[in-house]
Amino acid sequence: MRYEGVFTRDRVNWLPLYCLVLLIFLSACQNRDLPPRDSVDLRSYRLGGIGAFSEMVGAGVKKLALSAAMPEAEMDALVEEARAIAKRNGAEVYLEADFLVTDLFPAEITEGLQVLLIYKGETRQDYMNLKERKRLLVEEGNYLGPARAEIAREMGRLLSYPEEKITSLLMSQQGESS
Repeated sequence: MRYEGVFTRDRVNWLPLYCLVLLIFLSACQNRDLPPRDSVDLRSYRLGGIGAFSEMVGAGVKKLALSAAMPEAEMDALVEEARAIAKRNGAEVYLEADFLVTDLFPAEITEGLQVLLIYKGETRQDYMNLKERKRLLVEEGNYLGPARAEIAREMGRLLSYPEEKITSLLMSQQGESS
């Protein structure tokens, strides 16, 4: 008997779950000021997203996930509950007030806002190392061309995006900046 769903006898097909998480992330980035259809308050909506991403990271489906970007006062109001949610799901959070901007997404998404990094293990250090590499490249005047693209690609890999998605995001950002 052959079953063609998300779960099969010998493996899990992560694609439907990945697509759902990507949809939630993009929705959170684009609608950071509006709760969905007035059915849930914005704080609960954001904590729900953090919970979903914490579960994904805790289960090893994603290496790094991001909360919606938000102003400091809004982040302060939910960060402790977000930490508890992440802990229940086997993940951790790190409050990032100076998010690593790459060519994956427009800089305006996080400009002047705070983001929670949702991770486990060494992933936070991997992120900090990447951020430092970018800083050094900028300082040396070498944050150009292939070096710049590689920083973005490594950020995409930390977010567990497939290479095709990373390429697509980079191409869409190049199109918008032209």
